[in-house]
Amino acid sequence: MLLRLRRRHGVLTTAGTVVMVLTGTFDGPVALYLASVATLLAGLAAQWTLVRRQSPRKGEAAPEPVVLPAPFSGRWTALNSPATKVPSHTHSHAQTYAIDVLRSGPDAAPEPPFTWLWPPVRRPERYPSFGEPLSAPAAGTVVMAEDRCRDHLTRMSLPGLVLLVLEGFARSQGASRHLLGNHVTLDLGDGVYAVLAHLRRGSLRVGVGDRVAAGQQLGECGNSGNSSHPHLHYQLMDGPDVRTARGLPFAWRYRDVAGAERTGVPANTEEFTPEAPTDRPTDDPAG
Repeated sequence: MLLRLRRRHGVLTTAGTVVMVLTGTFDGPVALYLASVATLLAGLAAQWTLVRRQSPRKGEAAPEPVVLPAPFSGRWTALNSPATKVPSHTHSHAQTYAIDVLRSGPDAAPEPPFTWLWPPVRRPERYPSFGEPLSAPAAGTVVMAEDRCRDHLTRMSLPGLVLLVLEGFARSQGASRHLLGNHVTLDLGDGVYAVLAHLRRGSLRVGVGDRVAAGQQLGECGNSGNSSHPHLHYQLMDGPDVRTARGLPFAWRYRDVAGAERTGVPANTEEFTPEAPTDRPTDDPAG
């Protein structure tokens, strides 16, 4: 019951903030104002305890990385990598060991540069990651599939980043899909769940309950949810719900730009090419 209430922290925070602002602005009843402040503080406290629950326990060693094929092919660049910093994002939403990757390399179109003022936004189709196929890293079962979120304009400018920060706070108060955008969560067995997020709207080829094979295409890279520009957000976790699970470390087999074979996670801004799975079945997991 308490955990269910913690998951609703966004409702408490939003309701408390709105009522507090309205009663303070229009000189509403003092009792209602104080109640709204208490509601806001309760929401923030619930959010804090939920994130603390998802954080690694003090003195606890990190689990051994789960070695899986990367869910894409071609050359990519790593950002917000757990090889550079842990937590790579935040402990919230099981993102402790998450990574963001961008399509890059000589076979990809150049990415539009970051701008200080103009243009403040761009169409996501102009970025090389947009529309790239994404596949299942291992055989598993789809436990979550969201495909309704729009692919919004990019935020790759100074005004855009300010908007992204404000959006990020607002999105964190709502359902997980508001942050992740279109996404797929796979149960890979042995208590391991994989999340592929910020997918392209309308690109999902699977639904909840589907059994998928390793290498089977799940959808395409997009720019939905809390995303500055098209990229894949990838993470492993120990439960099916990003609001309560804890992040798990992972490792990929890949080649760096010099052609050396590596097993691990590429660091921030490192370009790499993942090793292809040993077999890549057709879209029919039974076939």
